[in-house]
Amino acid sequence: MHVTSERHLDDGVLEREFTLGEIPGTLWTPESVAPAPLILMAHNNGLPKAEPRLVARARLSAAAGYAVATIDAAGCGDRPRSAADEQARADLRRAMWAGEPVDEIFESFVGPLVEKAAPEWQLALDAFLALPEIGGPVGYSGWTALGIRLAVVEPRIAAAGFFAGGYVPRAQREEAPQVTVPLLFLLQWDDEGNPRQRALDLFDAFGTKEKTLHANLGGHTGTPWFEREDGDRFFGRHLK
Repeated sequence: MHVTSERHLDDGVLEREFTLGEIPGTLWTPESVAPAPLILMAHNNGLPKAEPRLVARARLSAAAGYAVATIDAAGCGDRPRSAADEQARADLRRAMWAGEPVDEIFESFVGPLVEKAAPEWQLALDAFLALPEIGGPVGYSGWTALGIRLAVVEPRIAAAGFFAGGYVPRAQREEAPQVTVPLLFLLQWDDEGNPRQRALDLFDAFGTKEKTLHANLGGHTGTPWFEREDGDRFFGRHLK
């Protein structure tokens, strides 16, 4: 892992930009002596690591005593996009503008994105846990489709918080019964881009015996800020 920049923030957090081969990422760590538990934080459907809502959540969680890390998935953020990526995005914009069904377009775009992203996150996790300031255990927060895949294939993840607002491919819906770690699932009741019943069916399918559903009124970006604090309490029960 090659650190490209670092800065000390006012809230007692060290922010480091890094590259891991072709993968760019950001790591936030609290300025404390003891090794910190780690939260992997990913935004829905591969949106960039610099997305302001993700950065705000990461900084607050780091100030609360967690190491927090994120990376850009292939074809997202600062990484080059293939012709297929650009075509899928163009098809999605056209279909949404025309009011046409978009599930199959999402499937063709998000499915491969998850398959490419999961091994890169595992590679990054190896690098994070090699740092002396990070001691584990490991939590995951954010993008549901990627989180399902990682919770199934990565035994080092001890707890997960999923945001129901992103498209979940069929492969990950089928994997949901294999998710057995403690789970907090956030649902916006009026999310215009995520059918409510599909999210409820997914919650029901998760195989863990310890799962909690938090549902709030409002659209896709209307998640109440107190849910972040509840998320830290959830991770506090399982990572500290």
